[in-house]
Amino acid sequence: MIDDHFEDLAAATCLRRAAQLLGRPRASHYRRIEGPKLGPKKPHPAPVNALSEPERQHILAVLRSPEYCDLAPAQVWARLLDDGIYLCSISTMYRLLAAAGETRERRRQRTHPAKKRPELMATKPNQVWSWDITKLAGPERGIYYELFVIIDIYSRYVIAFTVAPAETGELAKAFIDQALTSQNISRHQLTLHADRGTSMTSKPVAQLLVDLGVARSHSRPHVSNDNPYSEAGFKTLKYCPAFPGSFGSIQDARVFCDTFFTYYNHEHRHSGIGLHTPASVHYGTAPEIRAERARTLDAAYTANPDRFRHRRPSPPKLPTVAWINDPNREALIQNN
Repeated sequence: MIDDHFEDLAAATCLRRAAQLLGRPRASHYRRIEGPKLGPKKPHPAPVNALSEPERQHILAVLRSPEYCDLAPAQVWARLLDDGIYLCSISTMYRLLAAAGETRERRRQRTHPAKKRPELMATKPNQVWSWDITKLAGPERGIYYELFVIIDIYSRYVIAFTVAPAETGELAKAFIDQALTSQNISRHQLTLHADRGTSMTSKPVAQLLVDLGVARSHSRPHVSNDNPYSEAGFKTLKYCPAFPGSFGSIQDARVFCDTFFTYYNHEHRHSGIGLHTPASVHYGTAPEIRAERARTLDAAYTANPDRFRHRRPSPPKLPTVAWINDPNREALIQNN
């Protein structure tokens, strides 16, 4: 009915005026007359110069042949042309390879296997040590001192440290040798873990560990989480309120580090080992100290149970195991 009024009004005035008076878009009028213009496109006829399917397969077979499979299409096109053969254009070769999903690197390249994630476990001291090197800023810009530190991952005890003017493989060898001697490490007792720095992977260090029967372990490239104990130790050092930021001389750095690591080993109560000192856990006095703590808490509970809501307190537990990359924890994280 509206269409009839629209037609009559358009005949009496004009199409534009009729659309304004009736509030109807002119496009709707044209669409009703001509029909919808949307829909599937009509298939285009194949070009007269299009390749036939046998020709396509022949070109792909040539590109995949042992003679040309490692070459770019431009190289294949030029070599075929030098042999008096023309199959198609370079762009057509690319189109055929793209349709076959073969436009990525086609050469056989040597690939390096992924580095294995280290998984190390310690159930007592002197089973797994972690060592690393960090820089300490000197008196002027561009002057640094190298701090070598070895830490036992079970007890958190700093086995040895030294501050040197430079980092070398020979110095690292002497440093590790002295640390092993100080703890009377026997053959096949210890695993020494480190990242992949030049000193850690140097020939002097590698040969020393082989000679002394010490197993080597290395972090994966660019994965700092593979060496968490050393990284955490350096953070504790550099976030210490007394840390000066820079040192006036190498002697100043050595004095500070001697004071800090003495405090760290013998006074600092570490949350990761039941709030005991690393020296106490390393040398086996922690069970006695924990028992004395338990007696103190029992006396406090007996004197005033209401303060503890009638729940008998107990001191933090001693560590039973220390891991670098605990596989059970990783599996739990992935499942969650």
